Amino acid sequence: MATYSILPERATLHGQFSREFPPALTIDPGDTVIYRTLDSGWHLEPRRSTNPEERPPKFSPRIEEHDSGHALCGPLAVRGAKAGMTLVVHIEEVRPGTWGCTSAGGLVSPVNTRLEIDSIPERFHLWTLDPETMTGRNQDGFMVRLRPFMGVMGMPPDEPGLHPTWPPRVWGGNLDCKELVAGSILYLPIPVPLALFSVGDGHAAQADGEVSGTAIECPMERVVLRFELQDPGVLKTPWAQTPAGWITLGFHEDLHEATMIALDAMMTLMGQQYALDRMDAVALASLVVDLHITQLVNAGVLGVHALLPHGALNGPG
Repeated sequence: MATYSILPERATLHGQFSREFPPALTIDPGDTVIYRTLDSGWHLEPRRSTNPEERPPKFSPRIEEHDSGHALCGPLAVRGAKAGMTLVVHIEEVRPGTWGCTSAGGLVSPVNTRLEIDSIPERFHLWTLDPETMTGRNQDGFMVRLRPFMGVMGMPPDEPGLHPTWPPRVWGGNLDCKELVAGSILYLPIPVPLALFSVGDGHAAQADGEVSGTAIECPMERVVLRFELQDPGVLKTPWAQTPAGWITLGFHEDLHEATMIALDAMMTLMGQQYALDRMDAVALASLVVDLHITQLVNAGVLGVHALLPHGALNGPG
């Protein structure tokens, strides 16, 4: 098995999903790729001021339509990948850079409007990150523990043209799920030949909901992903095995429907793992499965994940 590197440069960066983008790299199943990524906003340096008018430099040159979303690295082609198969992404290491930023307000969104901050100028928290102690401190002295993960991991729809990076989709994308830390295995249905996987939007820390619309948005110094393929199966939405437990994700404009998608997938997963029919899976899930709001802020597409913690349910015998 081979190991490759992808760095953030003109040939590897894009801010949309498209099945028409040429691969930046082609690998075999079982290979590993080591990434270095920009922050989601394409910044080359940390923000030095909380003044919204003062902006740090961004990567250039950029193509207006091609690069209008999150700064993603890829696409990565996987030989033998076919639509309907499952892409298995082993998240082996996620190491943040030394700076990040969180913001609130400054734009109209359902959350900002409800919380009455949509007309207030955008406010910034500037973070100094310590990858050794996994802590971050902002300009006011507040400190948080870091739990880094990648906000965007996914593939393009099997439709022509450009597709925005903001909404999460069945094939991944802007998942913003805080459980997808190092040690996780992400399972994604493949929509297009060769998979054409991209990654970006590093988060040093985020809570469920991501209520301001941003986490600690940061560049990632080192992201190590190993890729495998599985034959077509039952996946209709992303699944993951994480340090916290098994999760299934649901996305929809309606929060209740997103919940039902995540829950339906968890019933299928529990049926596979424990040889349960649907009735028994629902009964046991009522005891051991937690439902979390993954995020409320991604282009009108809301996210919910169902979590079955490790050790919460032990089989008979």
